[in-house]
Amino acid sequence: MSANVAEPVLREVEHEIGVEAPAQAVYRFIAEVEHWPRIFPPTIHVDHVEKAGRAERIRIWATANGAAKSWTSRRVLDPALLRVDFRQEVSTPPVAAMGGAWLIEPVDGNACRVRLLHDYRAVDDDPAGLAWIDQAVDRNSRSELAALKANVELADRCADLTFSFTDTVLVDGAAQDVYDFVNDAHLWQQRLPHVARVEFTEDAAGLQTLEMETRAKDGSTHTTKSHRVAFPHRKIVYKQVTLPALMSLHTGYWTFEERDGAVEASSQHTVTINTDNIARVLGPDADVAAAREYVRTALSTNSRATLAHAKAFAENAR
Repeated sequence: MSANVAEPVLREVEHEIGVEAPAQAVYRFIAEVEHWPRIFPPTIHVDHVEKAGRAERIRIWATANGAAKSWTSRRVLDPALLRVDFRQEVSTPPVAAMGGAWLIEPVDGNACRVRLLHDYRAVDDDPAGLAWIDQAVDRNSRSELAALKANVELADRCADLTFSFTDTVLVDGAAQDVYDFVNDAHLWQQRLPHVARVEFTEDAAGLQTLEMETRAKDGSTHTTKSHRVAFPHRKIVYKQVTLPALMSLHTGYWTFEERDGAVEASSQHTVTINTDNIARVLGPDADVAAAREYVRTALSTNSRATLAHAKAFAENAR
């Protein structure tokens, strides 16, 4: 007589939120995953692996309970029903399986309800693992829905708060050497004058956490913390999770492209201004334009300094 085999423990949960925006606009934010790092706090980076009609495979790097994880998911987009189904193809322990759906339900022409469904299992049905997933799914779902609501509702009214820019240098050297300088952030305290302190970890290949204290031109310092995803030897993307006072969002990437025997090394930034802190940081007469200029100058100064040192490092390595 065979022993009874316990059924796997499958958890099913649902979160929802009301959004004061047209359902089609909300659907586009969810469907266009390349914008997720700007919209959803846990998301660090998303890459398309493949696309075929309405079906696609994507790889996601995101934080869960403060730890950076990555996984691959399959999605099916249904713009007519305003629905996106997803299923993790490769999960990261303690998750054994994870799937669900986004459902956008119109309330009227300018409002909708967004429902986020999840179903999941833990590796070996471990109770501690399941509790960890419960906490991560609940925290991330609430965070994602609140961020989706805020970003969609503010997209039109606050378009001037978010901006992007890029700094570029040409390097007479090898892309690998330029990449290595930026990738080896644990050496930045010795290599970059504007970096006062560095804490760097890489728990999985290419998935990094970088905390550093940076000096400004006036001698003041500020601490930032970023999660980075490295793609040797061509690109490093990042998202700051501890931000200076004037920013509510900062994402970006470093790219290294060989062109006509040289390397085009670039640093791109996307920033959203935190209006609550403008007066405190820049004075009572400062406005959004002043904050944009201040932030761009500070970030660009550090980017150009890092690129200049990377250029010197690569050219000396020839």
